Amino acid sequence: MDAGGAILENRAAVFVDGAYLTKILDVDFGKPKIDLARFSEILCGDYERLRAYYYNCMPYQSSPPTDEERRRFASMDKFVYTLRKLPRFEVKLGRLGCVGGEFVQKRVDIALAVDLVRLSCGRMIGKAVIVTGDSDFVPAIEAAKEAGVLVVLYYSPSSIHDELLSAVDESVVIDQSLISQVAR
Repeated sequence: MDAGGAILENRAAVFVDGAYLTKILDVDFGKPKIDLARFSEILCGDYERLRAYYYNCMPYQSSPPTDEERRRFASMDKFVYTLRKLPRFEVKLGRLGCVGGEFVQKRVDIALAVDLVRLSCGRMIGKAVIVTGDSDFVPAIEAAKEAGVLVVLYYSPSSIHDELLSAVDESVVIDQSLISQVAR
Protein backbone atom coordinates (compact mmCIF):
# COMPACT_ATOMS: atom_id res chain seq x y z
CA MET A 1 0.00 0.00 0.00
CA ASP A 2 1.28 3.47 -0.76
CA ALA A 3 1.30 6.38 1.70
CA GLY A 4 -2.21 7.39 0.60
CA GLY A 5 -3.63 3.91 1.31
CA ALA A 6 -4.28 3.00 -2.33
CA ILE A 7 -3.98 -0.50 -3.69
CA LEU A 8 -0.59 -1.29 -5.12
CA GLU A 9 -2.17 -1.78 -8.53
CA ASN A 10 1.03 -2.94 -10.19
CA ARG A 11 1.58 -5.81 -7.74
CA ALA A 12 0.38 -9.38 -8.19
CA ALA A 13 0.34 -12.58 -6.17
CA VAL A 14 0.22 -16.07 -7.65
CA PHE A 15 -1.77 -18.79 -5.87
CA VAL A 16 -0.98 -22.33 -7.08
CA ASP A 17 -3.08 -25.33 -6.11
CA GLY A 18 -0.17 -27.79 -6.28
CA ALA A 19 -2.27 -30.94 -6.60
CA TYR A 20 -4.22 -29.39 -9.48
CA LEU A 21 -1.07 -28.26 -11.29
CA THR A 22 0.54 -31.67 -10.85
CA LYS A 23 -2.60 -33.38 -12.17
CA ILE A 24 -2.81 -31.29 -15.33
CA LEU A 25 0.93 -31.54 -15.97
CA ASP A 26 0.64 -35.32 -15.70
CA VAL A 27 -2.60 -35.76 -17.67
CA ASP A 28 -2.34 -33.01 -20.29
CA PHE A 29 1.40 -32.61 -20.86
CA GLY A 30 3.14 -35.94 -20.07
CA LYS A 31 4.63 -35.08 -16.65
CA PRO A 32 7.15 -32.36 -17.52
CA LYS A 33 9.26 -30.78 -14.80
CA ILE A 34 8.67 -27.05 -14.77
CA ASP A 35 10.44 -24.01 -13.35
CA LEU A 36 7.83 -22.65 -10.93
CA ALA A 37 9.69 -19.35 -10.48
CA ARG A 38 9.62 -18.71 -14.23
CA PHE A 39 6.01 -19.96 -14.38
CA SER A 40 4.91 -17.46 -11.72
CA GLU A 41 6.77 -14.59 -13.40
CA ILE A 42 5.07 -15.32 -16.72
CA LEU A 43 1.66 -15.51 -15.03
CA CYS A 44 2.19 -12.08 -13.47
CA GLY A 45 2.78 -10.49 -16.87
CA ASP A 46 3.55 -6.78 -16.49
CA TYR A 47 2.76 -6.82 -12.77
CA GLU A 48 5.46 -6.99 -10.11
CA ARG A 49 5.24 -10.31 -8.27
CA LEU A 50 4.74 -9.73 -4.57
CA ARG A 51 4.92 -13.42 -3.87
CA ALA A 52 3.98 -16.84 -5.24
CA TYR A 53 2.16 -19.22 -2.94
CA TYR A 54 2.22 -22.98 -3.47
CA TYR A 55 -0.35 -25.13 -1.62
CA ASN A 56 -0.20 -28.91 -1.30
CA CYS A 57 0.18 -31.84 1.11
CA MET A 58 2.99 -34.24 1.75
CA PRO A 59 2.26 -37.76 0.49
CA TYR A 60 0.86 -40.41 2.79
CA GLN A 61 3.20 -42.67 4.73
CA SER A 62 1.98 -45.71 6.61
CA SER A 63 3.64 -46.87 9.79
CA PRO A 64 6.11 -48.26 8.93
CA PRO A 65 6.21 -46.71 5.44
CA THR A 66 6.71 -48.82 2.36
CA ASP A 67 9.75 -48.19 0.15
CA GLU A 68 7.48 -46.50 -2.42
CA GLU A 69 5.91 -44.26 0.27
CA ARG A 70 9.38 -43.31 1.49
CA ARG A 71 10.50 -42.51 -2.04
CA ARG A 72 7.44 -40.33 -2.79
CA PHE A 73 7.75 -38.52 0.54
CA ALA A 74 11.48 -37.87 0.06
CA SER A 75 10.86 -36.59 -3.47
CA MET A 76 8.15 -34.19 -2.30
CA ASP A 77 10.27 -33.10 0.67
CA LYS A 78 13.15 -32.23 -1.68
CA PHE A 79 10.76 -30.37 -3.99
CA VAL A 80 9.28 -28.34 -1.10
CA TYR A 81 12.77 -27.56 0.23
CA THR A 82 13.80 -26.27 -3.22
CA LEU A 83 10.64 -24.15 -3.56
CA ARG A 84 11.13 -22.59 -0.14
CA LYS A 85 14.58 -21.36 -1.21
CA LEU A 86 13.16 -19.43 -4.18
CA PRO A 87 12.85 -15.67 -3.73
CA ARG A 88 9.35 -14.48 -2.87
CA PHE A 89 7.96 -18.01 -2.76
CA GLU A 90 5.91 -19.40 0.07
CA VAL A 91 4.92 -23.05 0.50
CA LYS A 92 1.85 -23.84 2.56
CA LEU A 93 1.26 -27.47 3.41
CA GLY A 94 -2.01 -28.95 4.54
CA ARG A 95 -2.37 -32.48 5.80
CA LEU A 96 -3.93 -35.65 4.52
CA GLY A 97 -7.09 -36.91 6.14
CA CYS A 98 -8.81 -40.23 5.63
CA VAL A 99 -12.44 -39.88 4.53
CA GLY A 100 -14.35 -43.01 3.59
CA GLY A 101 -11.16 -44.99 3.13
CA GLU A 102 -9.65 -42.38 0.77
CA PHE A 103 -6.98 -39.83 1.56
CA VAL A 104 -8.02 -36.25 0.91
CA GLN A 105 -6.25 -32.94 1.38
CA LYS A 106 -7.30 -30.96 4.42
CA ARG A 107 -6.67 -27.23 5.03
CA VAL A 108 -5.18 -26.65 1.59
CA ASP A 109 -8.13 -24.92 -0.09
CA ILE A 110 -8.93 -22.84 2.97
CA ALA A 111 -5.30 -21.69 3.25
CA LEU A 112 -5.36 -20.51 -0.37
CA ALA A 113 -8.73 -18.78 0.12
CA VAL A 114 -7.60 -17.03 3.31
CA ASP A 115 -4.41 -15.74 1.66
CA LEU A 116 -6.33 -14.54 -1.40
CA VAL A 117 -8.83 -12.61 0.73
CA ARG A 118 -6.19 -11.31 3.16
CA LEU A 119 -3.94 -9.88 0.44
CA SER A 120 -6.89 -8.50 -1.52
CA CYS A 121 -8.72 -6.87 1.37
CA GLY A 122 -5.43 -5.65 2.82
CA ARG A 123 -4.92 -3.86 -0.50
CA MET A 124 -1.48 -5.43 -0.95
CA ILE A 125 -2.13 -6.57 -4.53
CA GLY A 126 -3.91 -5.32 -7.61
CA LYS A 127 -3.96 -8.69 -9.38
CA ALA A 128 -4.46 -12.24 -8.13
CA VAL A 129 -3.43 -15.09 -10.40
CA ILE A 130 -4.95 -18.43 -9.44
CA VAL A 131 -4.02 -21.85 -10.79
CA THR A 132 -6.83 -24.24 -9.88
CA GLY A 133 -9.97 -25.91 -11.16
CA ASP A 134 -11.93 -26.00 -7.91
CA SER A 135 -15.20 -24.06 -7.61
CA ASP A 136 -14.80 -23.99 -3.80
CA PHE A 137 -12.75 -20.82 -4.36
CA VAL A 138 -15.68 -18.83 -5.80
CA PRO A 139 -16.55 -17.00 -2.51
CA ALA A 140 -12.90 -15.98 -2.00
CA ILE A 141 -12.67 -14.84 -5.63
CA GLU A 142 -15.81 -12.75 -5.18
CA ALA A 143 -14.34 -11.15 -2.03
CA ALA A 144 -11.10 -10.35 -3.89
CA LYS A 145 -13.03 -8.77 -6.75
CA GLU A 146 -15.12 -6.70 -4.32
CA ALA A 147 -11.82 -5.41 -2.86
CA GLY A 148 -10.90 -4.13 -6.33
CA VAL A 149 -8.47 -6.89 -7.30
CA LEU A 150 -8.29 -8.24 -10.85
CA VAL A 151 -8.62 -12.04 -10.59
CA VAL A 152 -7.10 -14.12 -13.38
CA LEU A 153 -7.51 -17.90 -13.56
CA TYR A 154 -5.04 -20.20 -15.30
CA TYR A 155 -6.59 -23.59 -15.94
CA SER A 156 -6.84 -26.72 -18.06
CA PRO A 157 -10.02 -27.34 -20.05
CA SER A 158 -9.71 -31.01 -19.05
CA SER A 159 -10.28 -30.14 -15.39
CA ILE A 160 -12.34 -27.03 -14.67
CA HIS A 161 -15.70 -26.07 -13.16
CA ASP A 162 -17.88 -23.68 -15.18
CA GLU A 163 -18.81 -21.81 -11.99
CA LEU A 164 -15.15 -21.00 -11.43
CA LEU A 165 -14.73 -19.73 -14.99
CA SER A 166 -17.76 -17.48 -14.53
CA ALA A 167 -16.48 -16.06 -11.22
CA VAL A 168 -13.09 -14.74 -12.37
CA ASP A 169 -12.38 -11.54 -14.30
CA GLU A 170 -10.19 -13.26 -16.88
CA SER A 171 -9.24 -16.84 -17.67
CA VAL A 172 -6.30 -18.27 -19.57
CA VAL A 173 -5.84 -21.85 -20.73
CA ILE A 174 -2.57 -23.48 -19.69
CA ASP A 175 -1.37 -24.69 -23.07
CA GLN A 176 1.69 -26.35 -24.56
CA SER A 177 3.18 -22.97 -25.45
CA LEU A 178 3.20 -21.89 -21.79
CA ILE A 179 4.53 -25.25 -20.59
CA SER A 180 7.30 -25.13 -23.21
CA GLN A 181 8.43 -21.74 -21.83
CA VAL A 182 8.80 -23.12 -18.29
CA ALA A 183 9.91 -26.73 -18.92
CA ARG A 184 13.25 -27.67 -17.36
